[in-house]
Amino acid sequence: MKSEPDECSIDDALAAPGATVPWTGVRNYRARNFMRDTMRIGDGVLFYHSSCPEPGIAGLARVASAPYADPTQFDPDSPYFDPASRRDAPRWQLVDVQALRKTPLLGLPALRADPALDGMLLLQRGSRLSITPVSEAHWRHITKRLTAD
Repeated sequence: MKSEPDECSIDDALAAPGATVPWTGVRNYRARNFMRDTMRIGDGVLFYHSSCPEPGIAGLARVASAPYADPTQFDPDSPYFDPASRRDAPRWQLVDVQALRKTPLLGLPALRADPALDGMLLLQRGSRLSITPVSEAHWRHITKRLTAD
C-alpha cells in the first residue's frame, strides 16, 4: 500500500491511536477493488512511501478492519470529495491499516534490481496503483530482507 509520506508516513501511522489509520482517498477502481474484495483483517501490508525523494518500503503493517465507506467521498471540503457518490451506494471504500514497525527503507532501485521480485505488480513499468497485491513468495522474500537488516 502506497502513501505519500507528507500525507501519512509510517511514523504518522505508528503515532496514531492504536497505530491505526484509515486508508482514505483511494480513487482508482482497480486499487479499490483489491482493497474491497481481496484484503482481509490480519493480512500483511508493505507500507510504501511514494512521491518522495526516496520511494520504497518503509515499514510493515496489517489490515485492521473490513472494508467500509470512505467518509472523505462525502465531504465537500476534502480533496477526495466525489459529488457522484451517494451515501446509500458509496463508490469508494477503505480499510484501516495498523502499522506494526518501521523498517530500514527498501528503496525502489533495490526492489527493481532484485531478480527474486520479477513479476511483482508494484515494479511493473508504468504501474501507478496505490494498492497492489503481493504474492506469497514476494512477501516472504521482502519480509526476510526487511527483518535481516
